[in-house]
Amino acid sequence: MRHCLQDPVVTAHGVSVDYGTLTVFEGVDLTVHAGEFVGLLGPNGAGKTTLLRALLGLIPARAGAVEIAERTGKAARRAVGYVPQRHSVAWDFPIDVYSMVLGGRLSLRPWWRPAGRTDHIAAAKAIEQVGLWDLRDRPVGKLSGGQRQRVLVARALSREPKLLLLDEPFTGLDIPTTEQLLALFRELVDGEVAVVMSTHNIAEAVYSCDRLVLFNRGIVADGSPSCLADPEPWSEAFGVDKDSRWLAGIGLDFDAKETPSRHAVQGGAHA
Repeated sequence: MRHCLQDPVVTAHGVSVDYGTLTVFEGVDLTVHAGEFVGLLGPNGAGKTTLLRALLGLIPARAGAVEIAERTGKAARRAVGYVPQRHSVAWDFPIDVYSMVLGGRLSLRPWWRPAGRTDHIAAAKAIEQVGLWDLRDRPVGKLSGGQRQRVLVARALSREPKLLLLDEPFTGLDIPTTEQLLALFRELVDGEVAVVMSTHNIAEAVYSCDRLVLFNRGIVADGSPSCLADPEPWSEAFGVDKDSRWLAGIGLDFDAKETPSRHAVQGGAHA
């Protein structure tokens, strides 16, 4: 785990998002630094995917501002690699692994310019990083679920991002594939990439992330796993009783009374 904070990669101030007349969340402040692995945790419908897409600029915010790598608007997207949920991708589209990963760099150059040497080198490196080089010519429709997830990660990595946004990257994956991806994400973080991961795999996040953001229509708590060794913020974020058996199984030592409660870190431990 990192203890010395690097420069901020993401700075969000007062971000509010609506869907029609429904407010999804309001006034979210979040700062993420280079070399920081952040787990975004919360129940279904909490707004986690909406937050990731708002950070990326894919969903307009009613209020607030987001800066990524000292850029705003469309320019900020150039610094981001985004891995959407796997079910949102048209896997029956006739394309092979290499071409799909190479396509991740399309928005980094003028639309009329073909992929150049730099693009191909970045795509090849990303495919090797996720362990799919031997399958680079295989149609994506013939891949397993775990292989498809790794293709999406490689597509995001081909952009050589300063920020990697991951939306439920472990859904439907077996334990070896999950551990392989976690090791890759840690390697990226050690290389000073900022990683924000929305996940329902609470135990993996607790043991792997430097920092946890508990989210339910806004930030409920924000801090390191050791700073969140108190059932109260988890109970509030997930809507369960403090004595819930689920809480007992998520991998935190709630008997560690000497650790600070979430009230000391609410709204952004590193902001």
